[in-house]
Amino acid sequence: MLNTIYIMWLRQIKRYWRSKSRIIGSIGQPLLFLVAMGFGLGPVFEKAGRGNYLDFLAPGIMAQAILFMAIFNGVELIWDRQFGFLKETLVAPVSRLEIVLGRVLGGATIATFQGLIVFVLTLFLGFRPQNILFLPLGLVLMFLIALFYTTLGTGIASLMEDFHGFQLIMNFLVMPTFFLSGALFPLESAATALKSISKINPLTYGVEGLRNVFSGTVGMAVTQDIVVLALLSFITLSLSSYLFSKIEA
Repeated sequence: MLNTIYIMWLRQIKRYWRSKSRIIGSIGQPLLFLVAMGFGLGPVFEKAGRGNYLDFLAPGIMAQAILFMAIFNGVELIWDRQFGFLKETLVAPVSRLEIVLGRVLGGATIATFQGLIVFVLTLFLGFRPQNILFLPLGLVLMFLIALFYTTLGTGIASLMEDFHGFQLIMNFLVMPTFFLSGALFPLESAATALKSISKINPLTYGVEGLRNVFSGTVGMAVTQDIVVLALLSFITLSLSSYLFSKIEA
């Protein structure tokens, strides 16, 4: 079982590294947000007495980079399905659970690495974590964000055979998820309706957890964020495995 999972994981990693344009292109949007909003709205944020906006914004942009990379991992599943590569995998004498685990872990690893790249970029732009010793805990949160959204993307892609339909659904899902997660603005000052929505938004827990870790305020709140993300990841992984098992070879 572990051998099959490792092979599928390695295949996902190799596919990512072969696409240099994908690596470069995937950091374009996070970099734009960091520069345009971090420096553009920074003075306004400081005048409002909220401190350094880049320190507030950076964890949210890391989560954004992970979200986009993870959930669109489902496109690769549809690609493999349309061009016959998936059929070769499905007819192999291995469990479909092993296949989906390998794909999901590979996609989550790539998305986590994407978040780490953005983290490095934020350091060059002036972001300063309060305690670098908490970075491993930050990586755990990044991986859980990546795992949840990779499994979600895989589950949705298992139901679809069309690129365009998948992208429409993802755009409808991804942008509200990002904007209503507290990544760009403090939720405590938001309208009551937005606060209520943010509480059922999984990305909110990832952004909040990263923000607490990098600000050095690690406590029960971070533990709660990790538990919520881990539980949601388990649920979506179970659902995705079931949906993937229903794909016809």
